[in-house]
Amino acid sequence: MRNELEHLRRVAAPDAATPKRERRAAPSAESEAPSIAVLPFANRSAGPEDEYFSDGLADELISVLVKIRGLRVAARTSSASFKGKNATIAEVGHALNVKSVLEGSVRKAGNRVRISVQLVKVENGDALWSETYDRTLDDIFAVQDDIAQSVVKELRTTLLGGSPDSDASGAARAEVAAAAEGRGQNAEAHRLLLEGRFFLERMSNDGIARGVALLEQATALDPGYAKAWAELARGYWQQGAFGYVPIVEGHARARKAVDRAIALVPDLPDALLVLALIKGVYEWDLVAAEANYRKALAAEPGNAIVLEAVGLFLVRTGRPEEGEVLLQRALEQDPLSVRSWSALMQYYRVTGRDEEAIACGRKVLALAPDRISTHHVLGYLLASQGHHDEALAEAEAEPAPWAKLTGLAAVHHYAGRKAESQAALDRLLAEHADESAFQIAAVYAMRGEVDESFRWIDHALATRDAGAALVPSEPIFKGLHGDPRWPEVLRRLGFDRLPKQIA
Repeated sequence: MRNELEHLRRVAAPDAATPKRERRAAPSAESEAPSIAVLPFANRSAGPEDEYFSDGLADELISVLVKIRGLRVAARTSSASFKGKNATIAEVGHALNVKSVLEGSVRKAGNRVRISVQLVKVENGDALWSETYDRTLDDIFAVQDDIAQSVVKELRTTLLGGSPDSDASGAARAEVAAAAEGRGQNAEAHRLLLEGRFFLERMSNDGIARGVALLEQATALDPGYAKAWAELARGYWQQGAFGYVPIVEGHARARKAVDRAIALVPDLPDALLVLALIKGVYEWDLVAAEANYRKALAAEPGNAIVLEAVGLFLVRTGRPEEGEVLLQRALEQDPLSVRSWSALMQYYRVTGRDEEAIACGRKVLALAPDRISTHHVLGYLLASQGHHDEALAEAEAEPAPWAKLTGLAAVHHYAGRKAESQAALDRLLAEHADESAFQIAAVYAMRGEVDESFRWIDHALATRDAGAALVPSEPIFKGLHGDPRWPEVLRRLGFDRLPKQIA
């Protein structure tokens, strides 16, 4: 356990291998604000099948607390990294840079549930507040609100020196009520949402399909449940983007579900992010995509997922400086997040800072050795730097077949092994052409085969390949920028309508 915690500290803390701009700045007003990490609740129920409920309860609390102005909340992925580990409160506080930690347990039996929670001050380990709730599942919304209100009140009064009077209680209730917007009223629909989200996170064909089925049940039970509609839209989008269903079908279903969510709650960040993704990646309406991203950011400026999504969009649409600021803020909120480190890796690649991108790639793999596409991108970066043996090892370690073949084609090309590069490309064409038009175009571009690269870019555009939107910012395609066909690619992807387009 000590070794695991030391590993987490090394990943979260700056060191000699960490790019300078990733290092934490001096304490700011934001870092001095009340801060909290919500650890995954321990499942004390009879069976492991109730794990989704205990995890989901913590997630729901995070989603409410992150909307409270002036409260800094460690993101879900960083908090979740401590699940099953007997870390002390001090160790959690140090790793996540928070002043307080909320921990708890859930025991569920039939329709009855016992939830025990306590809020602990990191500095001295003192319990600021604790409570045990014995309720039915029909009361789950009231329990969540009670916990959130108590946490907000205690943090406002204890850590900021306020007085625990009735005004403080009333203010906490008002803040939590506003933050809970978009939630349904049906307890069974809420349970289905938690379970559906649990399966969507598995990212597999079967997992997403099961999650979608559960979320469809949730929206049928409670048609006014905006969050369930947003989550369902995300599931539909994943099915299309990952090739589990035809992209046209996935897009149409996702668009219908997200429109329903926004009709119910126009400023729901969960829905705005999905709509922005659809607009930017599939419909190529970048102006509308940016408007929705910025609305989500205005609604939840402390949400790491929102910060990362908006930051990456700005990086990929020609505004890397503005995007970097948001990506660094996302990393501060979510220091142990694979997603945040991966986003920063993309930023460094787009801006030509390959050594720093390599450092980020190593951090991603330290946290998630089997993350899809990271090995092959790291292999490409190492190969372009002349580290051919190490690059080949990374490409071979890539778990996704299409990404592995893309990486091998790149690595062998940079090492001067033309036959091996062609063999990998031939397999990519034979086995994955339907879902890998963007990757095939990239291989041809890095090999200097311009006409073939444009032919596959056109194929990616014609089939609405999810990678098509990345073509303008992808460094591999820089050799195509002077070609007379390039402006038409930018126009088709909507870059000509942005305030500042990529040259």
